[in-house]
Amino acid sequence: MRLDWKNWLRSSPTSRSSGSVSAPAVGASPAGFPRRRPVILVCVLLALVLAIGGTLSLRAAHGTTPSVVGLPSDGKLGAQLLRTGEFEVTGAEGDALKGTKVTLDGEPLRTRAVHGSLSVGLGDIKDGTHELRVTHPGSWPAGDTEIVRKLTVDTEAPRLKVADTTADGFREPVTVRGTAAGARKISVAGRTTRPAKDGAFAVRLPRPPGRTTVTATDAAGNTARRDAELTVHRPTLRAAHVSAQGWASDALRGPVMKMLKQKKINAVQLDIKDELGEIGYASKVPLAKSVGAVKGYYDAKKAIKEIHAAGGTVVGRIVAFRDPILATTSWKSGHRDRVVRTPGGGAYNGGSYGQLSFTNFANKEVRRYNIDLAAEAAKLGFDDILYDYIRRPDGPMTKMSFPGLGDTTPERSVADVVGETRAAVREHDAFLGVSVFGIAVDRPKEIAQDVGLLAQESDYIAPMIYPSHWAKGEYGVSDPNSHPYPITKRSLAAFAKKTRHTDAQIVPWIQDFSLGVPYGDKEVRAQLDAARSDGIKGFLLWNPGVRYHEGALG
Repeated sequence: MRLDWKNWLRSSPTSRSSGSVSAPAVGASPAGFPRRRPVILVCVLLALVLAIGGTLSLRAAHGTTPSVVGLPSDGKLGAQLLRTGEFEVTGAEGDALKGTKVTLDGEPLRTRAVHGSLSVGLGDIKDGTHELRVTHPGSWPAGDTEIVRKLTVDTEAPRLKVADTTADGFREPVTVRGTAAGARKISVAGRTTRPAKDGAFAVRLPRPPGRTTVTATDAAGNTARRDAELTVHRPTLRAAHVSAQGWASDALRGPVMKMLKQKKINAVQLDIKDELGEIGYASKVPLAKSVGAVKGYYDAKKAIKEIHAAGGTVVGRIVAFRDPILATTSWKSGHRDRVVRTPGGGAYNGGSYGQLSFTNFANKEVRRYNIDLAAEAAKLGFDDILYDYIRRPDGPMTKMSFPGLGDTTPERSVADVVGETRAAVREHDAFLGVSVFGIAVDRPKEIAQDVGLLAQESDYIAPMIYPSHWAKGEYGVSDPNSHPYPITKRSLAAFAKKTRHTDAQIVPWIQDFSLGVPYGDKEVRAQLDAARSDGIKGFLLWNPGVRYHEGALG
């Protein structure tokens, strides 16, 4: 039987209070409805409203539903995020989060109140899947509020490998390749790409950057970085030497430019600072101006423009440490540590070069002077800087003193100057070459030219393997000057072997002058053929008078 509430409400209060009266029978006819009975109904409804309102008021006191701030929406946590170690639980202002509990895999996490929010420490979390639970206390009938988040912790960075990259010149595009297992994004020199499923990637750059780092990032934000080993090869160099004053002469400049336009050569080697210490153009390097080295025989920008317009490149030669102008001026002005000294403190006598002819390669000011000249020239547009006399003077070390050298060997000190210069000119997309004596390949201490070290710090080695400069019997050749082919072939083979584990190329100086034996097209051609037989196609023609046997070039 069901209780008929409507009839019960309509019954008299007396009958409802009497123990003898039971609930109305099912289907009984309703009685009259007294006027005071609605009052009772209103009271019941009012009580319900007050109860619900109290619950709502109590719930409002506990604030709105909290939220989690500082965790990725996908729940993936990487090493970088875990290093911060904290996230926040936010709610209404005041103490609305009082009593809120935060657990990870059922274990409570450390919390602290900060300006109405809870700062939660993640602690030491192992890689894998975890459950984060935020429990906010509530009142009847709503009960507690819970936030449950699945967290995936991955602190392992992508396994990044970058292949060695080569480029043919600074103006050609280059592609950086490698693999990055587990990565979502690859970034190289401001460009990004997504790796293939197997992790392989290839990023094409419009030109080789000076130095660049490859960055691989996975879904959790973990990153791996590797420097890209980028080697820019100097395209085959076929040049002829022109002195500063030679360039200023139409009679000397004209034939060289003719060879360039006929493509018998593809570059002009133009002196920046020569054996006298004179600088051919109007250099703005302060020390050059103060010692009176600036001569201004030619306009550098105009010369570069003319050579480029003819389809050639410009190789600027700097005679480094043989510098009579700097040595003499420095000695007279009291800057004597710039000069190679004797153990007794005097100026070293350079023999046929003169007493004040060589500057001290270990002196910081001397080093900076040559580096600044190289950087200035590269900025002006010289495509290459080619060092010459990048060495100590001839003679026994026991008769020389190099203030500032310390415990460093002369060979290492000279190589360091080359390395610093290369970094400076690379900022302007210029190559760096180093001219060395032929004997340096197997006698590095003779004049402080260690070919192996120099090859590591430069783009190419330019051996001066002039047949006239070899002693009789060298490399088994009875008279090298009269037999240019075998001495050239055998000596260059030694250089190729010495530098085989480096990226440096070999670009030999070719003798196009007569010294003891008359040289013409035949002798010059013999040297070029010998170099080609060793796989060396580039060359630098040397004639101090800037007069060449172009018939040897074909």
